[in-house]
Amino acid sequence: MRKLLVAFLALTASVSAFSQTTTEKKDKVSEIVSRAGDHFMLQLAQNMWSGTPDSIDSHIKSLNRSGNVYLMLNKPFKGDPRFSVAFGLGIGTNAIYFKNMNVNIASTASVLPFVATDSSNHYKKYKLTTSYLQVPVEFRFTANPENPNKSLKAAIGLKIGTLLKGATKGKDLENKAGTRIANSIDKVSSKSYFNSTNLAATARVGYGIFSLFGSYSLTPVFKDGVAQDIKAVQIGLTISGL
Repeated sequence: MRKLLVAFLALTASVSAFSQTTTEKKDKVSEIVSRAGDHFMLQLAQNMWSGTPDSIDSHIKSLNRSGNVYLMLNKPFKGDPRFSVAFGLGIGTNAIYFKNMNVNIASTASVLPFVATDSSNHYKKYKLTTSYLQVPVEFRFTANPENPNKSLKAAIGLKIGTLLKGATKGKDLENKAGTRIANSIDKVSSKSYFNSTNLAATARVGYGIFSLFGSYSLTPVFKDGVAQDIKAVQIGLTISGL
């Protein structure tokens, strides 16, 4: 009888401990799933163009910087909160800097003029920029969702956007010898040659609030027939609460 009583008490304790552990796990999952998931995501990018002909590529500078900023809503899976889906809204930009070349986006020609200025007056600094209103969607993995700021993380996704602005900016006019002619700033804004919709594939991997990201445009920068099939590429650093 005494042995049966001891066995019963041991079984009761085991069931109680198991129930407590299970409850604690459920509570942790519930807390992670219900945790506020709005996060700012800031990206600092190096921009490149894929598919440019040599006549254009030889006039593109090596450092082409820009930034993106998004507000994201993160939704962890109840079955496994290490995985989640996030979506948001924000602004994505892309800037390409040229040396001795003008891009005449104000032209009315059927083909966008890329004008080399090696032997004529040119701007010391010249860039072409595009900005989009974007909706990013990501499938995310967080190794330690209880402490995401000290965890390995990865994400893949898509960004779909609509063009807000296409523009060029030239600064400090020089002659062909490189002597400054005027401290001028020339700004031109036009959407006529640009694709109005942008779709890009994205990927990120990192630790804590920092991650490296890559983005490849699935749609060309320019409309069909007005320029080469040029795709925008970004590589850079993401700072996020993921």
